[in-house]
Amino acid sequence: MKLATIERDTDHAHVAVVTADNELLDLVALRGTLAAATAVPAEMRKLLAGGAAALAAVQSCLDAVAGMSPDEQAALRSSGVLQAWDDASFLPVVPDPSIILSVGMNYRAHLDEMENIPTPKNPPAFLMTHPALNGHRKPIIAPAQCPDMIDYEGELTLVFGKSCHNIEEAEAMDYVAGYTIANDVSARDWVGAWFAATEPMDVVGTWDRNLLGKQLPTFCPLGPVIVTKDEISDPHDLQLTTTLNGEVMQSTNTDDLIFNLPQLISYFSKFYRFSPGDVITTGSPSGVGAGRKPPVFMKPGDLIEVEISGIGKLSNTIAAA
Repeated sequence: MKLATIERDTDHAHVAVVTADNELLDLVALRGTLAAATAVPAEMRKLLAGGAAALAAVQSCLDAVAGMSPDEQAALRSSGVLQAWDDASFLPVVPDPSIILSVGMNYRAHLDEMENIPTPKNPPAFLMTHPALNGHRKPIIAPAQCPDMIDYEGELTLVFGKSCHNIEEAEAMDYVAGYTIANDVSARDWVGAWFAATEPMDVVGTWDRNLLGKQLPTFCPLGPVIVTKDEISDPHDLQLTTTLNGEVMQSTNTDDLIFNLPQLISYFSKFYRFSPGDVITTGSPSGVGAGRKPPVFMKPGDLIEVEISGIGKLSNTIAAA
């Protein structure tokens, strides 16, 4: 099952599900036609928290609409309850996670391209700010204060379906609802100073500024869908491809991850209490713009797309401030 959050009527967020015909079924608007839709929570976090019962309610809606007559389905299209994929306006697939945790330095080949950084003993990560969240096909805004070194980082992202804290690796995947895609966009203006730093406090200070370059508004596109985990047999065997204006920049299998998903969940759950709808981006593979010689950075007018097998494609354009 593929779940989305779409924009309806002046920024209202509606949960939706992708149909067999690749249309978006607005599960909130459907309530006016189908009484069974009232059993589906209206917000993505609550839908994920509802677990198997909520997903069964979604499936019931899908089955009911699939069984409607052509005239009834046409009426749903004319009212916008059914929308063509290309006509839908996507919001971040989880618009309001309580925690957005972004893991870094988690692909072996990526460490090699970034001047042979040694493999970390524990997975490094940082918290992302909510204003950074962005939707599929929404513009990434090139900030006026640092517009010239904007980099892409395509990432497999896990989404929690249950609350968890201090859990072991063996049970970690029980808490995952599904998977989505993130683009951990970064302003690289400060990464050079970090590589050049030698004194301990300089290393800390420059790394902190480097992380600030990831917090800018619109810098974390997330989506377009959550694919429920039953549809992904092995998240550690997925092809991730990032293209910039159609040219392949990143092409890696997730089997290159240094820390796998159970390890990430267990390790960070020692510190954080994750809730349904929270997300962990699992790191970016090799091919980032800052690691290329010469470097490649995004500019207004560019199209950046991250595709992961079994999940879909996250597309965004770069726009001037």
